[in-house]
Amino acid sequence: LTMEGLALTGASTDKVRGLLSTIVLEMGGSADLCADLKVGEPVVLMGPTGTPSHIAANENVLLVGGGLGNAVLFSIGAAFRAQGSKVLYFAGYKKMIDRYKVEEIEAASDAIVWCCDEGPGFKPTRAQDRSFVGNTVQAMLAYAQGELGDGAIRMPHVDRIIAIGSDRMMAAVAQARHTVLREHLKAGHFAVGSINSPMQCMMKEICAQCLQPHTLADGTTRYVFSCFNQDQELDRVNWPALNERLRQNSVQEKLTAKWIATCRARA
Repeated sequence: LTMEGLALTGASTDKVRGLLSTIVLEMGGSADLCADLKVGEPVVLMGPTGTPSHIAANENVLLVGGGLGNAVLFSIGAAFRAQGSKVLYFAGYKKMIDRYKVEEIEAASDAIVWCCDEGPGFKPTRAQDRSFVGNTVQAMLAYAQGELGDGAIRMPHVDRIIAIGSDRMMAAVAQARHTVLREHLKAGHFAVGSINSPMQCMMKEICAQCLQPHTLADGTTRYVFSCFNQDQELDRVNWPALNERLRQNSVQEKLTAKWIATCRARA
């Protein structure tokens, strides 16, 4: 079987050993074929492309990760800390089995709130970390209200928010900033989300399948290429439009997954 090109999340690099680590999300189709790769089998990688996340110095940064988004955020958190910024990290998961790269996430943050929809939740290994059973917005509110004890970084001191996860999670964070969390956040803080549009080739403005509508402050609409810069202001993103676009290839993806599963079974 021939594997089609996949857009992968870069996790880490080891320049000394010449190693590059990526994360493959098991969503069927060609992603399933990665499990069949053998040690020493050649692969072709292209990238990285797109625009790197902006790393600010000497700020208080709030990272909100959901599922696979945590694979991206721990490298971003490490970069912020290297620039003298303080990092408060809300790491969210649906199930307890979903958590990975714990040591890397700890190294990338000054304090973590481990969130899980499934009880009993995670047990923190550091004194400054906390645990919460529920979604990330609920955890952020509980933290801000002091229900999780004294925090190493107070919510009103946060200068920047970066959310990476599903479109529904990022939309919930965007809304919560203006509702339940409004009184707990600094006025004028900067908030972005990593917008993963369909067919995000990261080749910078070629096929236009990653176009994302933005609603500006005056009510007008502007279209941007998500492949050029995935970090977009939460208040500008048209979340219903993004959700619809993310579903546009679902039928084709399901058919491809079934076809490859059939071929693997016969092989």
